[in-house]
Formats: sequence, C-alpha cells, structure tokens
Amino acid sequence: MYKNKKSIMTLASVIALTSLSGAVLADYPERDIRVIVPWGAGGGTDGIVRKLTSIAEDSLDVSMYAENIEGGVSATGIGQLMSARPDGYTIGALTYDSLVTVPWQAMLPSYDIDKLKLIARVTSEPDAIVVDANSDYQTIHDLIEAAKADPGEIRVAIQNLGGRVHLAILQLQELTGTEFRIVSYPGGAAPQKEAILSDEVDVALTSLGDFSNLLEDGTVRGLVEFSDTQNPTYPDVPTTADEGIDLQIGSFIVFAAPVDTPEDVINVLESAYKTAYDSEEFQEWVANVGVTPNWLGTGEVTTWADETAESLFSEMDALVEAGVMSK
Repeated sequence: MYKNKKSIMTLASVIALTSLSGAVLADYPERDIRVIVPWGAGGGTDGIVRKLTSIAEDSLDVSMYAENIEGGVSATGIGQLMSARPDGYTIGALTYDSLVTVPWQAMLPSYDIDKLKLIARVTSEPDAIVVDANSDYQTIHDLIEAAKADPGEIRVAIQNLGGRVHLAILQLQELTGTEFRIVSYPGGAAPQKEAILSDEVDVALTSLGDFSNLLEDGTVRGLVEFSDTQNPTYPDVPTTADEGIDLQIGSFIVFAAPVDTPEDVINVLESAYKTAYDSEEFQEWVANVGVTPNWLGTGEVTTWADETAESLFSEMDALVEAGVMSK
C-alpha cells in the first residue's frame, strides 16, 4: 500500500510540475534576456549581434542585452553559455572560432557542441585583406610580390594565433610561396583597426564588415576578399577567385542556447530573430556594412555546423602534417 501510495504521489508531482512548466513556457519571456558576445566590443561580430538583437527584442516585449565576454578565442564566453541555466534567459553568438578553432585546439576542456542547441545562422562573412588607403599595395599581387622580395618583413595583423584568420594567412603563404610577419591582436577586430591606424602593421586580415566604418570614410582599402562571389557593398574589392587564388574562407554568426533549453523557448527565440532578420531595417543596415545575410533555421543549422567543422578539422590536420601550422 505504501509503495502504491508513493507512486501515485510521485505521478501527481510530475503532472503538477509539467503543468507548471507549461505555464511558465506560455509566459516566456518574462524578464530580460542576456546575449553573450564572446568577443570584445567594437568588432564586426559585436556590431551585428547588437543590431539584430535590438530589433529582435521588439517581438518579445522584454529587453535583450548583449554582454561582451572575451578571451580564449571565444572559449571564455562559450564556456559560460554552455554552463548557463537552460531557461531561455541566456543565449549567445557563436562564430567560426567558437565552432572550429576552440574544439580543434582543445582550448576548453569541457567543450562539447552537444551542450548547445543551435537556434539559427544569420550571416556569412568572407575574410579579406585590408590596407591603409595610402599603401603602395594596389592589388593582392603587389602584396605577394613584395612579400616574396622581403620574406618575413611585411607585418600582417590577425586576431588570434591558431584562429580562423591565422589559418587564412597560413594557407595564403602556402599557396603563394610567401612569408609574412604575423602579428596577433587578440580580442576581435578593434585592436586590428588601431594597429592599421597607428602604422604598427602594413596589412590586416579580417573581414570587410569588421572595417566597414574605415572603408566608408576612405581611411583603408580592401585589397581582396577570400570568396568566389562579389560583395555587392564593395564592388571595387576583387575576390580571390577573380585574382586566380584558390582560397575561400570566412566566418559566420550563429545564435545558440544551452542544450536543455525547452523547444518552445527555442521556437520563440528563432521566430524573434527571423522577424528581425527579415526586417527592412536589418537588411538595409547589413548591406551597408558589407556582410552577407545568410539564414539557416533551427532545423538545418546543426547539420550544417557539424559538416563545416568536420571539413575544416581535416584541412587543419593536413596543414599540421605538412608542418605549416602546429596544434
């Protein structure tokens, strides 16, 4: 009798909790939502996340606030996201390094992509080479020839050693038989901008979107974009395909939540971001900063992310075997 009574009470408790959970979800969201940006303020990722989130919050009747948690090539911020309560009140933005560099280099011992539920991919963004407006390098071939003439002398600003743009410059060196002096500026694109403006470096390797304000005012020029598709915002910047260089690489932004976040909550967040993504305000804004809007929803983004990571892991392993980079 006692066991049966206990079972009935347990079942009643489960039903009560389930009903309560459903009621809570029906009211979601009820308070502000924290959006982790795992890079420093002022960079391209920070700007895009803040803009899209500011529009998305109009669909939710609560505030959504971005919080920059930089460090470890995005590992610090992603670690906080993975360990956050799965209640829909902490989400985050992932980039290339979050999905590729951090797990490949085992930078976060507790990293496991299965700890995250991907909400949507919202942009794709090729890397690019940017120079000062007064630079003598008018084309990527000018830069390549100069690098061949003075190996190790041309200073190239990247963001993090072992990260995506580091991989890009290593691949460029391998393809063109050049050698650059690679200078790392961790923390996103903002320190790279300062390095270009102060003449600490000759070249920056990042994205055109990261340097959009300096491109707009004519302070810098885009030399080439690592893509096979012309950027409509910057039609004067050739692609690597145009220049006969077989190298395409770049980043993206993916929103994610802790894995046990309820599906109903994920759906609410996906819907809010899709509405923001489709808005005339965002589409016009993103076109002006040179970033490609590129949506993949919850149903597709995880498969895409897994396949992308697997492919890039293979490429980087091959570079390690060839002695071009270390792990």
